[in-house]
Amino acid sequence: MAERSYPSSALSGWFLRPILAACCWALLALLAGCARHPAAVPQAPPLVQALPRLGFTIQAGAFAQPENAHRLAESLRARGLDAVFFTAPAQTSEQKLYRVRFGDFPTREAALARAVALRDAGVIQHFIIVAPQEPPLLRARPEDEDSLRANLVETASNYLGVPYLWGGTGEAGFDCSGLAMAVYQLNGLRLPRSSREQYAQGTPVTLGEARKGDLLFFATGKSGAVSHVGIYVGGGSFIHAPKHGRSISKEKLAGYYREHLVGARTYI
Repeated sequence: MAERSYPSSALSGWFLRPILAACCWALLALLAGCARHPAAVPQAPPLVQALPRLGFTIQAGAFAQPENAHRLAESLRARGLDAVFFTAPAQTSEQKLYRVRFGDFPTREAALARAVALRDAGVIQHFIIVAPQEPPLLRARPEDEDSLRANLVETASNYLGVPYLWGGTGEAGFDCSGLAMAVYQLNGLRLPRSSREQYAQGTPVTLGEARKGDLLFFATGKSGAVSHVGIYVGGGSFIHAPKHGRSISKEKLAGYYREHLVGARTYI
């Protein structure tokens, strides 16, 4: 049988046809893949906006009545100094003493100079300079997050029973946001003054994610805006300054407060 011969061009087409087909299928697959939506990348949790740390502060006073400590704190605020009062252990278990801490100074020398000037002016008498890392009355320094949270709760607990004190200007006194500010300030953290500022600055967390020392915010007015704040102490409870005529107390997050809860915020 005679051997059949093919033109070289026909041979080339015969060999290239499967290669070209494979390339076309690969290109179509690539285009199809590009047309799909990219796989969703898990979102990282929001970074906590850390609060500024306080510098050196001044501590003065030893009052048996919180109203007297409150009065000194107001006079210091009138001089442009952030001042809060807190309870400190007394000589006997039946009595509490109330002391005042104020100021935010970059160095010990700056704090000392201001304290001496205030003493010479008759505003304060005896005083001590407090280093930034020293908590107000706790035994352990806040070396880690858990310790700091425990310190916040213990500081808040020491205010239980203190009367609701409000200066009437919104900038002084011991209302709900003033309590939160004092608790944080006494642990070296500069928290804003009003509940709305505190709410805006914190990092949102769900109620299930809230931990000791976080803040809970409520809308107690008709507008639905944040108007009240408490310090979460764990176990579904929080400490707050309820209103005029009542003392600082511990409440369960149930009933009225659960219905008016706006959200939780963390700062640690």
